[in-house]
Amino acid sequence: MCGIVGYLGEKEAFPIIIKGLQRLEYRGYDSSGVAILGGASGLQHHRKKGKVEALLTEVGENPPSGHLGIGHTRWATHGAPNDVNAHPHLSGDGQLALIHNGIIENYHALKETLTERGHEFYSDTDTEVLVHLIEEVLKSSEDLDLFEATRIALNEVVGAYAIAVIDIARPEELILARKSSPLVIGIGEGEYFVASDATPIVEYTKNVVYLEDEEVARVSLTSGMKIRTIRNHKVTPVITELEMALESIEKGGYEHFMLKEIHEQPRSIQDCLRGRLSLGHNTVRMAGIDDHEPMWKDAKRLIIVACGTSWHAGLIAEYMFEDFARIPVEVEYASEFRYRNPVIGEGDILIAISQSGETADTLAAIRMAKERGAHVFGICNVVGSSISRESHSGAYTHAGPEIGVASTKAFTAQLTVLTLVAMRVGELRNALDSQRRNRLMVELESIPEKIQSMLDQDQKLASIAKVYMSAPNALFLGRGFNFPVALEGALKLKEISYIHAEGYPAAEMKHGPIALIDENMPVFIVATQDAHYEKVLSNIQEVKARGGKIIAVVTKGDKEVARIADHTIEVHPSDDALVPILSTIPFQLLSYHIAVMLDRNVDQPRNLAKSVTVE
Repeated sequence: MCGIVGYLGEKEAFPIIIKGLQRLEYRGYDSSGVAILGGASGLQHHRKKGKVEALLTEVGENPPSGHLGIGHTRWATHGAPNDVNAHPHLSGDGQLALIHNGIIENYHALKETLTERGHEFYSDTDTEVLVHLIEEVLKSSEDLDLFEATRIALNEVVGAYAIAVIDIARPEELILARKSSPLVIGIGEGEYFVASDATPIVEYTKNVVYLEDEEVARVSLTSGMKIRTIRNHKVTPVITELEMALESIEKGGYEHFMLKEIHEQPRSIQDCLRGRLSLGHNTVRMAGIDDHEPMWKDAKRLIIVACGTSWHAGLIAEYMFEDFARIPVEVEYASEFRYRNPVIGEGDILIAISQSGETADTLAAIRMAKERGAHVFGICNVVGSSISRESHSGAYTHAGPEIGVASTKAFTAQLTVLTLVAMRVGELRNALDSQRRNRLMVELESIPEKIQSMLDQDQKLASIAKVYMSAPNALFLGRGFNFPVALEGALKLKEISYIHAEGYPAAEMKHGPIALIDENMPVFIVATQDAHYEKVLSNIQEVKARGGKIIAVVTKGDKEVARIADHTIEVHPSDDALVPILSTIPFQLLSYHIAVMLDRNVDQPRNLAKSVTVE
């Protein structure tokens, strides 16, 4: 949830760290800070509540100078977002500076012990406790260096962490460690870069090392890289080449990353399909499925775990797997699944969905499933992420970096991959009719073009948004495959505009939410011509009878809904299973325009962060 950046080399560290923090602000933006180590100036330490721009204002026209530094953007967990709780935190003697992403669950017990030993604490954070713990271990023996002290200290820690530590006495080395929170080391020519993900690194080097859980690393200008586990087992670093392009993390002329990512969806879906769907050869290929065909043929059931938008993708996938493959499916919030005593074991397949591949609750669910003998199939967007490494098999969505906190292109990319997986499993289980399969293949191929035609309606959607930007509440309705689209539409509006919105199955409206409907309540409803069309028409009549305003997503050429609704937005005809990829686009754009009109921070909405690496 927080952003970590570090630099060690011959260049000035501060400009590199600041640029990296700005690229990582989507991970947290309650406060930020830097610690730079350089020459006679010693340790230069700056922290400030607010965004990175506030930190730059605090630093002023004389930025700290030095060739070793660490920086941090915070998403508050322990303690309010303020200057004192901002990272980096210092040891009691001021010799060490530390930044941290994660949660130290036993920090209170550690704090009590350290207080008894004379340590004083000034913040409310668990992070300050950790740097004092490392200081305590370091001073316990003259034979210990910072690397060993950090390794030993982390054996006393319960929880999640990605940390970077510097020491005034060691100006040519940087100590790093991780458990359940991502950390990547970039290797340049005579320099090292550190970050929570690759976005601050790709500008400088393509060669990276991903730290694994419970690994501690030392990078040094004199002795290179050394990695050991916290239990002192030697680890040989594995260098990976980044596939990310620098231009993919820039706005490219768009006002916001979210708008750019909405408009990237024709390309991102095409990238999902490339190499997997071939009309010429009449094939659907998914390596993660093809390599384990017998298991998928004989699977007793599928369990899909995810959080937030990815959970909505899982709900749609439930309909697809049951329709295409005739296999029982359960869809679970990962955060709830891990704390139950679920019945899961051999013969079950757990599908874990995550944009970042680092979602803490989803990772915990994966580990539980593996312990109980289930096969884990991971779907994520970030190459080299924890979920991709911990899954038995899986598929990347190939959506490209998604910087906007509210997920857009990652959602439709997940739906595209899940469609391909469901089709392939349906083939293996002889459950998918060949005529339906062929129709799905043709229509999948046409989805990018259909989305582009919807993006061309942007100005119409902006005009609709203007009408409803002041609504205090909104209701989103859908049925069948489009019920989860209603949930996702409501989530998008809540996330970035702060307007209260609820998603509901249209048929359930009369069992409660209909009491809320009056002339001030906009109701956004997916009313495409599918198996539920006549029923949805009845639901629309129920809303209109009570004075509600109807904004309907309809199939191109629809006349019935257009006659009743206040506004209609047309999507191209498609197979019922594929309509959600199309019908979610108008809700993304409506939410975006409403948020912009309300002067919200679209890319970085309050209280949210992109990669949820804590519980």
